[in-house]
Amino acid sequence: NQFLKKRQAMVEIQLKKRGISNKRVLESMRAVPRHLFVPAALKNKAYEDTPLPIGYNQTISQPYIVALMATAAQLEPTDIVLEVGTGCGYAAAVLSRLVKQVYSIEIISELAVAAEKSLKHQGYENIRVFAADGSVGLKEYAPFNAILVTATAPVVPKSLKEQLTIGGRLIIPVKREMVENLVKITRLEEENYDEEILEIVRFVPLKGKEGWS
Repeated sequence: NQFLKKRQAMVEIQLKKRGISNKRVLESMRAVPRHLFVPAALKNKAYEDTPLPIGYNQTISQPYIVALMATAAQLEPTDIVLEVGTGCGYAAAVLSRLVKQVYSIEIISELAVAAEKSLKHQGYENIRVFAADGSVGLKEYAPFNAILVTATAPVVPKSLKEQLTIGGRLIIPVKREMVENLVKITRLEEENYDEEILEIVRFVPLKGKEGWS
């Protein structure tokens, strides 16, 4: 199968050679068929080291970034995870193989509907997709062991920080001056958070009440 070969190559070259070593993340990236999440015309580009357009001015993240964020979130099989920015559902599919439950929010309702349909069709049982403003999180299902945000925020949304468990990790790109930094925030205690900058990245902007207006 040509896609299987391309997917193996993606894992070996784009992920392992760039320092992604978490075995569970690599296995999940090896298993999830990224070509089923991109527009039909782009299927042959599905395993290239690049984001791809999925309509509505949105993109599917490059595989390396999906793997980097999943690794940084230190996911355990018992975790409950919130993803902000479902897009086409690819990252949710990768996460679903690593944790107990994924809640994913997409502000563009057409994308939310399409992603949910695609994920159901492919048999993912532990993902729920919501069409809503992800910048304020999903309070009714909080707290989360990890929250992964796939759009750049102007500041770290307070709601998201407050929806973490103690010990919970928030992975989010934040724009500071001219640079978008991928940041990892860990909730150490009720009011005490640790912050670590992981990498310079580029994402679409996080729209919503606690994002860009």
